[in-house]
Amino acid sequence: MKQKNIFLVLFLALNGCAVDQVNAEDKKPLVEENVVIENSKMLDEKVGSMLMVGFMGTSAPKNSQICKDIRDYNLAGVILFDMNPVNHAQAKNIATKNQVAKLTQELQACSKDGKLLISVDQEGGKVQRLKSKYGFYGKFPKAADVPHLSDEQVKEHYEKMGQELNAVGINYNLAPDVDLAINKRNHVIYKLGRSFGSDPKQVVKYSSIFMDAMHHNGVLTSLKHFPGHGSSLGDTHKGFVDVTSLWKKVELEPYRLLTKTATIDTIMVAHVFNKNIDADYPATLSHKTVNQLLRQEFGFNGVVITDDLQMGAINQKYGLRNTVKLAIGAGNDILLFGNQLSVKSMVKTKTLVETVKSLIKSGEVDLADIEKSNQRLETLKEKL
Repeated sequence: MKQKNIFLVLFLALNGCAVDQVNAEDKKPLVEENVVIENSKMLDEKVGSMLMVGFMGTSAPKNSQICKDIRDYNLAGVILFDMNPVNHAQAKNIATKNQVAKLTQELQACSKDGKLLISVDQEGGKVQRLKSKYGFYGKFPKAADVPHLSDEQVKEHYEKMGQELNAVGINYNLAPDVDLAINKRNHVIYKLGRSFGSDPKQVVKYSSIFMDAMHHNGVLTSLKHFPGHGSSLGDTHKGFVDVTSLWKKVELEPYRLLTKTATIDTIMVAHVFNKNIDADYPATLSHKTVNQLLRQEFGFNGVVITDDLQMGAINQKYGLRNTVKLAIGAGNDILLFGNQLSVKSMVKTKTLVETVKSLIKSGEVDLADIEKSNQRLETLKEKL
């Protein structure tokens, strides 16, 4: 009996070891698979942290696509518009003051850290998304009229703007415009009164008041449109715009002067093509413009955001894959896809992420560039 028991114990022990070995072998691929899944998730978030997107909807419940995108890809931010490009009779994101406040709360609830960048174009004049018909003030002066006001009046206007943005949870104003008013035939800057003037020092003065007021109310800002859109004749929303023969070096002065201060949060790069700086690519896609001129020569190490990459100047010429490859390689930190210009140009966040991931896999995009951008974005968010 004892001998049988010994054999039985040995048999069970050996069998148990064999089972453990099988289990270990079975579990090994699962562990590796989880690592792959985790790394894939991390990569999704690193890429997503470079994206700012527009979306359809006046609310963002947990099951909405935009909420899922924010949560799954850790998006840098979103951009809000009032006009709906699909149905002009309906609002896209902005309908009423209370609705916007609720929307931004829902959007932040989708984010990991509650520091999602929620942006809007609120310059004053013709460019203000928060209009009086939605319950906002909506009467902020255009930049061209600002120099005719007292400094105190200017401060009051922009303080009120900052307070209004903060009150509804918008923390990122894609303004001020520091383009110079140097071409009277310019339709997108001069004729809309979006410039503070032709004197760089005057532009710096009023843009500084603007930024100070936004900062006082917890709102980040973005200077635009580097390296200068004030001399242009064409509209980059519609197609390719070459400013080579019109552009003047003085258009860089507001940026040169302001980069010496600590007031700049971000800088938006234009889609203008300028052979004086880069003979091959428009500014948004130009390594010479962003990394060399803005970062190395001017010493700006903050966040650089592209103008909407779905504008005709880019979309019609380069295609999605080439656009994101060049934009990242140029040194941009946030790629803006407004999903605003037409139904045909709308692109899903998943498509953007997968496109960038395939570029990383092929070696066309350096992951180190994305990680640098992520670090700059984290530094920016610390200001919130």
